[in-house]
Amino acid sequence: MKKLNWNEFDRGVFLVNCLAIVYNPKTKKILIGRFEKDPYVKTLVWRFPGGRPTYSKSLEDSLKLEVKKKTNLRIEIKKLVLARIPEENSRFLLLYYLAEPVNVGKEKAGEKFTEIKWIKPSEARKFFTTSLHPEITKLLKKLK
Repeated sequence: MKKLNWNEFDRGVFLVNCLAIVYNPKTKKILIGRFEKDPYVKTLVWRFPGGRPTYSKSLEDSLKLEVKKKTNLRIEIKKLVLARIPEENSRFLLLYYLAEPVNVGKEKAGEKFTEIKWIKPSEARKFFTTSLHPEITKLLKKLK
């Protein structure tokens, strides 16, 4: 397979990341993870669990696998809530999904996460050092 020369493209080629806003309706909290040094976004510290999808699985199945690897949680995906290109790195396409945990109590920090924690949706702004899109902020307000 020929290696892509990113300099040939001025639009339309992105690194895709699927992220889960894992909301526990019983506790009314969301799950976030402390990330160990992101090589692409140096200011990233806390984030929603997720990662890059594989070519052999659907976006949703890839997201479930990534959340499991990073948090040990199984999730049920409810819906896609936002697709965006972040200000911090315009080569990324971020897909945010709303999800609910299936096996609460089994969570623990895994791949690339040094810590995970459940927080109130209203607390997200104080943990995120990168931009929170207005649509994500609006969703978090509804989850209260």
